[in-house]
Amino acid sequence: MGASSGKGAPGRTTLSEINVTPMVDVMLVLLIIFMVTAPLIQQGVKVNLPDAKAAPVEAKEKKVVLSVDVKKRIYIGEVEVALPELEEKLKTNAKVQADKELYLHADRDVPYGVVVEVMAAAQRAGVPNVGMITDPFGGPKTSKDKKTP
Repeated sequence: MGASSGKGAPGRTTLSEINVTPMVDVMLVLLIIFMVTAPLIQQGVKVNLPDAKAAPVEAKEKKVVLSVDVKKRIYIGEVEVALPELEEKLKTNAKVQADKELYLHADRDVPYGVVVEVMAAAQRAGVPNVGMITDPFGGPKTSKDKKTP
């Protein structure tokens, strides 16, 4: 048996070109991961928030107003509704289903989580447009409790 010279087999040369196939494979895997995870990231509730300093919007017809008072009670118009029943009440409300829009009037002292739960229930009920009612004139800093019907 002959001794090896350590220089490699005769006739072989080193490749000086970049092999792009592994890079393309990695890019395609990253693209697929992005395409799968992007819809999962966008699970927030879509809301068109008006600027509090904007001029009042002229409504040609009355929209349904969903109110949340400081004691976390929820009202559709003047009727009190429990949070677990809100989605079903909105699904069966003909005006809400026809307009696919409602206005949310929440007390400034209501926790953010409660407002998000109400907006999520509206979205699950098939109401994609939820407008926020604000005080354009920056009313009093204290909240007023809504009267019970």
